[in-house]
Amino acid sequence: MPKMKTHRGAAKRFKVTGSGKVMRRQAFRNHILEKKPSTRTRRLAGETEVSGGDADRINRLLGRR
Repeated sequence: MPKMKTHRGAAKRFKVTGSGKVMRRQAFRNHILEKKPSTRTRRLAGETEVSGGDADRINRLLGRR
């Protein structure tokens, strides 16, 4: 059976840490930022871990079984 190809769209959006956690960018920090409080935009700045079932799907897209 041939190797699985990496889903390039997923590869650009998700990062896997050394311990195997899948990290993602937070939503709601792309545009229309003027009306959002700076405390909220700072809170959304960091990356967060992808939740359980989603991590399984993303690992499949990234070619990790």
